[in-house]
Amino acid sequence: MIPTEPIGSIPRPKALIDGMAAAAAGSISPEELRRLQDDALRDTIERFEATGSPVISDGEQTKSSFVTYPLEGLDILAPDGAVIPFADGHTRQLPRLTAGPFRFGRYADGYLRAAQAYAHVPVKQAVIAASALSLLYPADGIDGYPREAFVDDLVAQCEADIRRSLDAGAHVVQIDFTEGRLSIKLDPTGELLRDFVALNNRVLDRFSEQERARIGVHTCPGGDQDSTHSADVDYAELLPELFGMKVGNVYVELAGERDRARVLEVIAEHLRPEQRIFIGVIDPIDPDVEMAEEVRDRVLEAASFLPTARMGTTDDCGFSPFADDTSTSRDVAFEKIRARIQGTRLAEERLGL
Repeated sequence: MIPTEPIGSIPRPKALIDGMAAAAAGSISPEELRRLQDDALRDTIERFEATGSPVISDGEQTKSSFVTYPLEGLDILAPDGAVIPFADGHTRQLPRLTAGPFRFGRYADGYLRAAQAYAHVPVKQAVIAASALSLLYPADGIDGYPREAFVDDLVAQCEADIRRSLDAGAHVVQIDFTEGRLSIKLDPTGELLRDFVALNNRVLDRFSEQERARIGVHTCPGGDQDSTHSADVDYAELLPELFGMKVGNVYVELAGERDRARVLEVIAEHLRPEQRIFIGVIDPIDPDVEMAEEVRDRVLEAASFLPTARMGTTDDCGFSPFADDTSTSRDVAFEKIRARIQGTRLAEERLGL
């Protein structure tokens, strides 16, 4: 059988988005916000399971974003951090660390445990990569808190984030590494990418081979408000380094690529024996819902390059990585997920699995 998994986020219901804004303005109580969050989580789990998905996520309903959740509650941040530009002209800005020591304000296992309370199938958990959080540290340093000390703290905190989710029974823990492709745009020499991979491997070195089999990494060119930040970067510059990360599962955006065959050739060349490759067969940015037969054909195309025993299917990226992204509706997201499930099964039949 060809395993199939989501990447993570699902668009939040309007009631929750409005509630989060109201809570930030102080016009509703924390208890009211928690009720809205719980309603959204329960509905997300029910609709996820109704698609027939054998593995689900919490849809990141209560995360501020896939990257900023560990920063919730911290008081050592300034708003003027690194800026991420997207192709359509909009930007996202990270905060800037102002003091140490660096500690997570929230760990991902809390989201996992909340989802498990409602779920009847395995739940995967996404976490942010150490490389992304390394961008919090300012270029001019922090008095009394050198970068080396920050990186040591960061590695320890990212290890704890992954380990807590593994210990809580996550089906897999997926490291979100969207900054990987972007790093080549920022530094065409590839040195920044190699530094990112080395930093993430410092975290992964703390896990056993058996534990790393339940850890994966996801790459995409960013997906926010139906735009990307690095789709113009040649995948061939990223993928050889990506497969050097010490993980058992690799989730690669593919449906949105112009030349999928070329990308599959690179994957086939660099996929390591202990790794399973999950290819993206659903494009969250495309407003049209894929037909199951279209997904089937994408799987069959991948199977002509890759061993089916080491292949899975996924979505290109989350449908709403930032909480305020309403570019895709919940209904469309779940229809696309259903197409992924059905198309993967059709491909299995065609392949005689």
